Amino acid sequence: MTAPAAAQHLDASSALIGRRVLVKVPATSANLGPGFDTLGLALARYDELEVSVPDASTDAPGLEIEVHGVGEGEVPLDERHLVVRAIAHTFARAGVPMPALKLVAHNVIPHGRGLGSSGAAIVAGVVAAKGLLEGIVDFSADELLDLATELEGHPDNVAPALFGGLTIAWVTPEGPRHKKLMVHRGVSPLVLVPEHEMSTALARSLQPESVPHEDAVFNVSRSALLVAALIQSPELLFQATEDKLHQHYRAAAMPETDRLIRVLREAGHPAVVSGAGPSILVLASDPSERAAAIAIVEASADTAWQALPLAVDFKGATVVNAER
Repeated sequence: MTAPAAAQHLDASSALIGRRVLVKVPATSANLGPGFDTLGLALARYDELEVSVPDASTDAPGLEIEVHGVGEGEVPLDERHLVVRAIAHTFARAGVPMPALKLVAHNVIPHGRGLGSSGAAIVAGVVAAKGLLEGIVDFSADELLDLATELEGHPDNVAPALFGGLTIAWVTPEGPRHKKLMVHRGVSPLVLVPEHEMSTALARSLQPESVPHEDAVFNVSRSALLVAALIQSPELLFQATEDKLHQHYRAAAMPETDRLIRVLREAGHPAVVSGAGPSILVLASDPSERAAAIAIVEASADTAWQALPLAVDFKGATVVNAER
């Protein structure tokens, strides 16, 4: 390290002392039926994170983590914590040494249920690091998406978590990109959450390497229709949520999810697997349809399901900088 670079790092480290950021990140549902690895929707259920940089002269440890709510007593409380990994990744990209940190997480997004909990943790870390580094290093929206995607592996969950609303995400040679769209006010999402979890890695392992040409064409048409239905024509949501690309391949791994989706769709509700599952997303066109879907699940389910009528989140991750 050259002397000027060392001095620059020293200045940055000094500037970080006492900084505190408060981050709020929404849950997300990816795929939305036909939009596999491309479409994502931000939902108004939030994990909250406080990150602060203590004075190096105190006796505070180099890393202190508190987790309250979902994941409490389960997630690691060291450098393996996903939020910490995301913060470290962002500081490394900025070329600034990561300081001592205190993290306090208040989690409500269920883990392993297809609601983007890992994407939310990654986005929380990236956005927290951005907030801490404000005035030292600036990040563009594309750079934030790139950082989050590098850790998550694909952008369909992290894009709506970062930016809110309905997002279309794609990958270019220069990195991932996104387009945010505003959802029609008539769209009334309902998430049905079971007690059991589902491994995203397992769900992906059930996907074939190739699909029939007619199935690919089918999903292209439904994905295009789904965008139109979500932003302009909610009455088309039932047809727009048809899928032949991934859900039926994963059905054997989550039979109760598959059965309830069939029951809901037979009753005319636009139900799909939320992300990798096992939660179900119903893209209802009004609140009364949500109530009818909940009644069907209560009458048909063999196991307990939590019904979460949620609004669409339009802001995405938000951060408040607060000097101590």
